[in-house]
Amino acid sequence: MNIGNISFPDKPLFLAPMEDVTDIGFRRLCKRYGAAMVYTEFVSAEALVRSVKSTVDKLTIDDAERPVGIQIYGRDVPQMVEAAKIVEAAAHPDVIDINFGCPVKKVAGKGAGAGMLQNIPLLLDITREVVKAVKTPVTVKTRLGWNKEQLIITTLAEQLQDCGIQALTIHGRTRSQMYTGEADWTLIGEVKNNPRIHIPIIGNGDITSPEEAFEAFNRYGVDAVMIGRATFGRPWIFKEINDYFVERGGGVESSAITLDDKIDILIEQLHINMEHIRKERGDDDPRNELRAILHTRRHLAATPIFKGIPDFRQTRIAMLRAETVPELIAILEQCRQRLKEDS
Repeated sequence: MNIGNISFPDKPLFLAPMEDVTDIGFRRLCKRYGAAMVYTEFVSAEALVRSVKSTVDKLTIDDAERPVGIQIYGRDVPQMVEAAKIVEAAAHPDVIDINFGCPVKKVAGKGAGAGMLQNIPLLLDITREVVKAVKTPVTVKTRLGWNKEQLIITTLAEQLQDCGIQALTIHGRTRSQMYTGEADWTLIGEVKNNPRIHIPIIGNGDITSPEEAFEAFNRYGVDAVMIGRATFGRPWIFKEINDYFVERGGGVESSAITLDDKIDILIEQLHINMEHIRKERGDDDPRNELRAILHTRRHLAATPIFKGIPDFRQTRIAMLRAETVPELIAILEQCRQRLKEDS
């Protein structure tokens, strides 16, 4: 599978772009543990054109995480074109991805993200003009349609391909579903098996285990699988899935990641975030410590490794209230000890 000049191994796994989740520290860890490509948090074209600092900061990428995609969203053709040019010049990403899939009200309700599924002519205009404006490969991420009465993805995929995109990611839900119910991969499979489609098709939605990823490739024939919410607090999921593929193929998987390893990874993520924020801000402001913790909290709250701890609720509350790095690390070490005692 190729996207532009980027070659990927068989059955590649991608980290989905997610707001307040896929910061640089998390991306680096996902890449280390087997993600074939990672994406930044999505970037508002309007805010980027206005040079809003918090948005511009999202363009910071590390060569160690390549290939990396930067995803932009918006509803105005000139702004999206200008934003794509800014991204290309400032960050030199391997891919520029256009978000036509975000379902949240503050995005889709204003006509951007999945809101574009209600205005296909404008969606196609944006895609066409962004492709023409940059040399970087342009890809798109979208959904099956606005609702179950408007399942337009099979037709839309061909239209987007005609606009010149070099890959298409499909989340197997409609906008009206948000993140509820089950992702429907049958339409993703229909798009992939359409003989008129020649660009890579990347499937997304409800991949939480090696078995589900294996089925996505083998049953629906997708070129790559993108994983979103199942990565929270679990960057090693890519290694778990890749090891499963190796085992199913008759190979010998590498050594498994232990419980100690997993806690060490979460602590490392905290340190990476701390280092990055200090470097980004260029100072030793004491508030940087809390900022690093805030970047890590979502993952600590969601990680599955603490589910085996009895009466974990109070520990979880303490973890989410911690305001210093030593305090938070002490709680994680307590969790490590409790898990060892219970094993």
